[in-house]
Parts: sequence; C-alpha cells; structure tokens
Amino acid sequence: MASSKEEEAKLVLFLQWLQINEVELRGCNIKYSDSIKGFGIFSSENAPNGVLLVVPLDLAITPMRVLQDPLLGPECRAMLEEGEVDDRFLIILYLTLERLRKNSTWTPYLDMLPTKFGTPIWFSEDELLELKGTSLYRATELQKKSLQRLYEDKVKKLVEKLLTLDDDTEREVSFEDFLWANSIFWTRALTIPYPHSSMPNIAQAEGSSTGLVSGTNSEETDYSCCDISINCDDARKLSADSHHPGVSSTSDQVETTWVEGLVPGIDFCNHGLKPAATWEVDGTGSATGVPFSMYLLSAGHGAFSSGKEISISYGNKGNEELLYLYGFVMEHNPDDYLMIHYPIEAIENTPCSGSKVLLLEVQKVEFRCLLTKSLLDRGFFPPSVTEEDTKFPGNRLCNYSWSGERKMPSYLDKLVFPEEFMSALRTIAMTEDQTYQVSALLEELVGSEGGRQPSDAEVRAAIWEACGDSGALQMLIDLLNTKVMDLEEGTGSEESDAELLQKASCSEMIEKDQSKPETFCINPSRNQISSIIYRKGQKELARLFLKEAEYALELALSDGN
Repeated sequence: MASSKEEEAKLVLFLQWLQINEVELRGCNIKYSDSIKGFGIFSSENAPNGVLLVVPLDLAITPMRVLQDPLLGPECRAMLEEGEVDDRFLIILYLTLERLRKNSTWTPYLDMLPTKFGTPIWFSEDELLELKGTSLYRATELQKKSLQRLYEDKVKKLVEKLLTLDDDTEREVSFEDFLWANSIFWTRALTIPYPHSSMPNIAQAEGSSTGLVSGTNSEETDYSCCDISINCDDARKLSADSHHPGVSSTSDQVETTWVEGLVPGIDFCNHGLKPAATWEVDGTGSATGVPFSMYLLSAGHGAFSSGKEISISYGNKGNEELLYLYGFVMEHNPDDYLMIHYPIEAIENTPCSGSKVLLLEVQKVEFRCLLTKSLLDRGFFPPSVTEEDTKFPGNRLCNYSWSGERKMPSYLDKLVFPEEFMSALRTIAMTEDQTYQVSALLEELVGSEGGRQPSDAEVRAAIWEACGDSGALQMLIDLLNTKVMDLEEGTGSEESDAELLQKASCSEMIEKDQSKPETFCINPSRNQISSIIYRKGQKELARLFLKEAEYALELALSDGN
C-alpha cells in the first residue's frame, strides 16, 4: 500500500490538474477517507445555492472524447463503425491504453484511482472460497472466464494494434491492465445527459451500449443459472434520478442523448444509505454559471458540518449487487434480497409437461423470484412493525372460482411471495388430474371449438380453481430448503458466520490495543469480511422466507387450498 506521503503527493497533483481543467470545488474538498473507500469528497464550507462541485463536461471521458483523440480517434472510429467495439468497450480500451502511456494527459487523474478492487473477480482463490454456496460464487467463475476469453480473443490484439500508433508507452499490455480498466469503468461510470448541440457529429457515438454487461460479454454469459440478479444499468451511474426546483438540467430543457463516461472529481463520491448530495447537469449555466457542466448538489436544506463526508446513492441495492459491482457490502442492509429460481429444464420431468409449458407461456410467468428483505415486514413474522404492515397490496387474480368451492385464502394479505412466481409454481406443481381439470375449465370458458384464446388472468383463475396453493407452497419450500443447504454446505451455518464476524471484530480491537490477548481471534482480509457479511445475510433471508413459506403451507392446508 502506498504511504500517506505518496497519497498526499498524488492528491496535490490531482487538485492542480482539476484547477487547470477549470473544475471548481466550491464547498468541498477531496481527501483520503479510509482503506476501504479510498478517496472521498468532504464538506469544507457552506456552498452557494447548495452547489458543492462543478466539472466541465469537456473533461469527461466519453466515447466522443475517445473518438476525438488526434492519435487514437481515427482507428477507434473505424473499429466502432466495423462493429469491433461498442461505446462501453471503447472507453475500457481507452483507459487500458492511457494506463500504459508514460506522458498521458490523464496521469494525475489515473494515479488517484484504485489499483485493486474488492469485487469478487479480484479475489484470491482462498477469498473466493468464502463465497462457496452463494449465487456470486458461480457468477464470478463465469465472469472471470469470460473476461479472460475476451482479453485473449479481442482486447490484446486491439490494444497492440493501437499501441503501434504511439511510441509513448511504458510496457506491453497485460490482462491485469484490461481488468483494471474494466473495473474502473464499472465502478465509476456515470450516465450523462448530453445536449445534442454539444455533441460532435460522430457516427454511432450515441445510444445505449449492448456489448458488455459488468465486464462480460452479455451474449456469452448466462446469469440465470446462477440465481443472480444484477442490473448494471441501474447502478451508481444512474444516481441523478431526481431534479430540484430551480436547477437547470440539460435533460429538462433540450434534446439529449444519454452517454456513459467518467467525470473526474464527482466520481469520488462514495455511497451512503442517506445520501447527502446528488448530481445534475447544467446545460445553460443558469444553476452554476458554467454552461455544459455537471455539478454536485446538496440534497439537504441544512448546512454541512465542516469535514463531513458527502455521499451519493448508488441506488437501492442489496449486498449481492454492491459486492459484485463495487466491492463493498453494508451490514444490516435494508435493501438486501434473496434470489431463487425454478430450473426450467426440470419441467420436462413433471406430468403433462407439454400442456404446462403452453399454460406457462400464456401466463408470461417468472421462473426467477427476487425476495426483498422489506417483504418480510408484511409477512406472518415481521421483524419490525411498520405503517404498511396491516395490508399487503398484492395483485392476486387467482381467487375467482367457477364452482364457488375454492374459498378466498385466510392468509392472502400476509403472503409475501410474488404472484408471478406463485403462478409459475402452481402450474408446475399440478398433478395429471389437475392439469386435465384446468383444460376442462378453460374449454368450458372459451367453448369447445376454441373460438378465442383464454387470457392470462383466466388461465391463472382456472389453475387456482383446480389446485389452490398447497402444491406451489410445497415446491417453494423445497426450493428454499435447497438454497439453505447450498449456502450452509459451502461455508457453514448463519451462526458460524456470526461467530467469525465477532472474532474479526476482536482482531480489529487488538490492532488498536496491543495489550489485549490474541487468543481465539482471527485476522481475515477485507474481502473475506465482505464475503461473510454477504453470505450471512443470504442465509438469514433464506431461513426467514422458509419460515414464511412453511407457515403459509400450514394455513393453505387448513383452508383446503
């Protein structure tokens, strides 16, 4: 790790670089936060109109900026037009190249960026084992293979091709250079609403990216087999999702194109559950006095205390996404979730599989289920009482009964599992007799000649009439039990994780007070601690949702459903 003097020297050069490039720190400073966060943005004094930091967008590293580079631009433009790269990949290639150049104009900025990351693709083999049994373990294995293949098949050749245009290089490209550039992009990129009037006339520089998803080739990596839910487009880069009265945003005034890129300065904002700031784009200069700029705006009405870190929100993300995308987790994360899914290929082993597949297609059901922690507040065993705890606003369409014999469930308002997923499980769990009964009910509804196709609501109603909830809930319990077993088989019980965290905390206290004995204490890496916090949360959620499903099944059987 670099010494504090080295870090301070880098910061001085970076601040000078920002000043030369007309970046204005109006109510904040950039300084070192800690070994986990790295550098951050801290309040310095009251900012006029709540504007803390202003960055001209000409300084942003965007696809347009790359294509305007006098040396690399023409070759990169040709690769873009030939379909060898897309706009995201273009930025990652550019970062890889700039890291290799001895006299890059970006050096003061690049030197401030981390060289290692807490994301799982940077884990050692021992650290990765801490994720065994979780969704991220398999996803990380796939991602590593995909990145290595991408580097060998495309990146290395393209970078070497571009390096021949430039003699100002320190060394040959390596996989770690690409991995670093890939991680810098995915942990720091923002989505910027660029005014069309400010964009150069560059073919294919506009529009959304399609080639890479969190550093992988989206066409080659299938995360559905990993029970992982990662939305890379709804990340830190989309944090400007609210506009403030009186603030001039380009997206509010003129036609814009959303472009991804790095914005030096603003990208040093760290994540907080209660963000102190947001960012906006000022196209006319009415908010900041600097036309075509991005600025950091205080989200509160009161003044900051001097020296307080200013955070933004990366979005409402569980620890799975935070660890995968950014390399950190949050204890007691209110946005945590558990992903479970039913393997589609298993339907072939159920009775009347052909008919079930057709029924599933009509319903447009989901085979993956995102169980958010907040759902438990409305369940049978809420961990806390909230104002919304009295009623669960579900969209149950399955309570219609042809015969009137299938009663409305007594547990309906407390059932926390999404209806889309329950509909899939009801269909898959049907016996042969129940499948025939559903066919008869639908034929009765639409006529024997099949004059029209039944709607998805009618199909769900027929399935509910035939089989109720008990089969679906039993299947859900089986899926959750499998989830629990996978998690515990890999790394032990939830209780053992709690014990490990307690021992890790003990080690931290010893580092601060050397007079304390070291007996029974461990000294895990930060990556290992993040993994333990993440997997402990997964085990806790699996246990709590299993408890909900078991009690719901008990009530369903009691109701005759």
